[in-house]
Amino acid sequence: MAVPRGAAPVISGAGISHVGRRTGISAADLTVQASAAAIADAGLTAADIDGVLTLGDTTAAEAAALLGIPDPGRFGEPLGPAGLLEPVAQACAAVAGGRARHMLVYRTVQMMGGTVEAGPGARKSAKEPGPFDHLLAAHAYSAANWLAMHCRRHMDVYGTTKEQLGWVAINARRNAGRNPLAVYRDPITMDDYLNSRPISSPFGLLDCDVPVDGSIAFVVSTPEHRADSPFGAVTVEATGGAAGTGGWYERPDYPNMAATDAAADMWSKTTLAPGDVDLAELYDGFSYLTLAWLEALGFCAEGEAGPFVDGGTRIAPDGALPLNTYGGQLSAGRMHGYWVLYEAVAQLRGRAGPTALPKRPEVAVVSAGGGPIAGCVLLTC
Repeated sequence: MAVPRGAAPVISGAGISHVGRRTGISAADLTVQASAAAIADAGLTAADIDGVLTLGDTTAAEAAALLGIPDPGRFGEPLGPAGLLEPVAQACAAVAGGRARHMLVYRTVQMMGGTVEAGPGARKSAKEPGPFDHLLAAHAYSAANWLAMHCRRHMDVYGTTKEQLGWVAINARRNAGRNPLAVYRDPITMDDYLNSRPISSPFGLLDCDVPVDGSIAFVVSTPEHRADSPFGAVTVEATGGAAGTGGWYERPDYPNMAATDAAADMWSKTTLAPGDVDLAELYDGFSYLTLAWLEALGFCAEGEAGPFVDGGTRIAPDGALPLNTYGGQLSAGRMHGYWVLYEAVAQLRGRAGPTALPKRPEVAVVSAGGGPIAGCVLLTC
């Protein structure tokens, strides 16, 4: 039977593993937990899956073998302009192009001696996009240093305050309190935030995401499967990505990042606009990245993200634009942009449980990445 071409693909299944800090659970077991749950959630079996995509060259084949997927196929390397979300974009392209009916996408992370590695068989890599010579010469060795410079520039140019950054962290923790899977759930105050241990000025500890062990998986399917998906499906309206432009610090519009280009790419593929979005699940590897994404996606003008989140009411679950409703990477745990997608899918399907919004959303935007590489996805019911 020929696979239909051209119609927008859907996310028909989603699964999440146990999540925690230094759980002792192997990456392989975490992957199987999440992936098996996603396949079952879609009303499918391993035999129905045409391909498997994740970040990394070898782990997808290993995961397919663990799951009993008989012939996972090959759908191109999941490395491209959408960054962390590139496997999702690749899966959507395979389905929309008629090359697959059901694609499994997963991301597994595991804490290893204070670092994070991904997936069965994964290996650490020192390779990063963009030039590093000047950064390293200045003893700026990590993303905390590089993005702190973006944040400081935003403060200097637009008057963004430390307290405004704090509302991103406070909102995340408030939402994590409703999420039983979140690793940090106790409330924090503005004083807690302002007095947290300095990391790289202006970032303190509560501006930084939380490494965890865990896995999240999705099944991307043809729209014809919607009727057979037991818990409903979510349409992937558009994806966007950008990589490499200006590296970490050489853009003429610095402190803007690749998020600006990824968002423009996504909006160019849909008739929807920022005003149509009911829910934003935005990357918060550092608190400032959420501000950058709010501006890049057009929810506020350039330089106005600080006032946009100030006070926390607009971004609260009952606000005009609920933000990171599960607790974000700042409190729930760092899942490399996949928990934001999982939460958006759950909210749109009406299956968010304790984090469910007062009114079920119909349109959600998801983003991942910072610096010179970024991806985003627009979802509809």
